[in-house]
Amino acid sequence: MDRLWEAIGRSAPRVKLRVFSAGSCTHPEWVTIRGGSLRSVRIPALFACIEHPQAGPILFDTGYSDRFFRETDPFPDRLYRMVTPVRFEAGQSAAERLRASGIPPESIRQIVVSHFHADHVAGLHDFPQAEFLYEREALESMRRLRGIRAVKRGFLPGLLPGDFDRRARPFAPESRIEVPEALLPRFPFRRVTDVLGDGSLLAVDLPGHAYGQIGLLLRTERGPALLCADAAWSAAAYRENRPPSALAGIIMPDRRAYADSFRALRELHEAFPELTILASHCPEAERLYAAEGAPL
Repeated sequence: MDRLWEAIGRSAPRVKLRVFSAGSCTHPEWVTIRGGSLRSVRIPALFACIEHPQAGPILFDTGYSDRFFRETDPFPDRLYRMVTPVRFEAGQSAAERLRASGIPPESIRQIVVSHFHADHVAGLHDFPQAEFLYEREALESMRRLRGIRAVKRGFLPGLLPGDFDRRARPFAPESRIEVPEALLPRFPFRRVTDVLGDGSLLAVDLPGHAYGQIGLLLRTERGPALLCADAAWSAAAYRENRPPSALAGIIMPDRRAYADSFRALRELHEAFPELTILASHCPEAERLYAAEGAPL
């Protein structure tokens, strides 16, 4: 994977990566993974804290917060809560998890948003000093939706802070970098986005599950990692080629794009076994990394 950074001409600093959980939801297992059982399973909402040597702590998503319940009280937003039962207890928000780990929430100045589903942005209100970095399409497409259509796509507008637009920093076109196939032939993405301009955080397009969804490639002291958001819901899914059921496609704006993104994860896993791929709802990732909060 180091050849990726050589190919884009960046000598990127290495970062520390810590994974936390912020609430969870439940679904029948067969919905989340092909061949799953009929039993209901717990699905964690993970977020990451990236400790950058110059920029300080940066978040990748935020998971749930108690604000989710306030926003899903009225109809039709209540349908979201009915279809996706959420479990959240005091002390489980991203801000509280960070504070308990010695990271003051007010020290967070940047949050990379993978996509704008409620289980990824419910904690944005808790970080009043942060700028929001994201793919422009991810939000613009959501904001065109109203009522049931918004609920179907997992969007709750009230989860965005009132001053969101003032702090919004969608990726600039000039931050795109083409990756020559000749230099990295087994890398499935021909374009990356240099989020900070120093090569430390490289966003890759993983659309399908949501409009404009991105994953984030980075290098830690232990090796390269990809935060893949919801391009897969577990490590077992991409390792064993077991995507979610067709029913899960109801919330997806583009099932074909999802299949392409899922295929890209499988190609990455096979071509670069040293790459740690972290899915945002993976119980295995929660058990291995979030339980202790140790840096990867």
